[in-house]
Amino acid sequence: MFKNARAYRLNTPFELDELGLHERLTAKAFRGCGPLEVMTMGWSAPLGAQAEMLAHAVGDALVVSARRQERLLPASVVSEALAERVAELEQQDGRDVSRRERSQLKEALLVEMLPQAFTRSRVVRALIDPKASRVIVDAASDKLAEEVLSLLRETLGSLPATPIGATSVAEQFTRWVLSGAPPAGLTLEDQCELRDPADKGSVVRCRGVDLGSPEVRGHIDTGMQVTAVGLNWRDALSVVLGDDLSCKRLRFEDELIEQAMDGAEDEDPALRFAAEMMLMSGQLRGLLDCLEGVAATGVSASTGTAAAAQREDAMPPF
Repeated sequence: MFKNARAYRLNTPFELDELGLHERLTAKAFRGCGPLEVMTMGWSAPLGAQAEMLAHAVGDALVVSARRQERLLPASVVSEALAERVAELEQQDGRDVSRRERSQLKEALLVEMLPQAFTRSRVVRALIDPKASRVIVDAASDKLAEEVLSLLRETLGSLPATPIGATSVAEQFTRWVLSGAPPAGLTLEDQCELRDPADKGSVVRCRGVDLGSPEVRGHIDTGMQVTAVGLNWRDALSVVLGDDLSCKRLRFEDELIEQAMDGAEDEDPALRFAAEMMLMSGQLRGLLDCLEGVAATGVSASTGTAAAAQREDAMPPF
């Protein structure tokens, strides 16, 4: 199950099947960091090390898994070692070490220290949904999601895709909280984040509270906007939705998971994986359809506001 969902709209049809995608992914299969490499990223099997296929079909969708490995060499450790080396040279030669020499010493230290540094790996899954023309990445940050998408573009040669949440919808979130009426299929939960548009450092985070309470409304009355809100999708999926339409803290209802996994507990991992992914992909497809409608409404509203402003500017002065 994904914990996060950053969705991208595919601008051209995705026509590869499971085998075709697997063959393309093998060109960028994961390999560990070399002695002097800081980071590597490549494709691994979604079903784990025991599986061979780098792409796994689940209904109409395809699951891929990017593995990212990096060497842990904190800048503070390098700086401390560099300071010691510089102090030794200055004491030995009785002179100040120049900036150029410091840079050369730092490069030499990296060559010396990198091969001894520990490595850390993480796996980031992505769901390619050709039917809905989307790619969904299980990443909490935009940076990590873009790394996975960039790797997919490099692997396939091209992948025209744009984030579904290119337009901020904080004003819409604020209206939902004030009215208590988000779009059909969505219900408000008990958390939100509010920010002051004029002061980005002014943030209020509410958790475990009634979003219709006077306290929350009071923050909005001062000019703050809702930039993240907890929502439930059709009593099946809880999510914290950001104003860029990123989904975090995905949590599927236990009853839904039990229904999807009924009879699969004793089967092989591939069947359990397929059951989970079928459940997840179906619910995410419905949720994202709804959210893209929200984004489209936001674009229309902002376009209308801009057009109205232009008409106002064009009016002759009294």
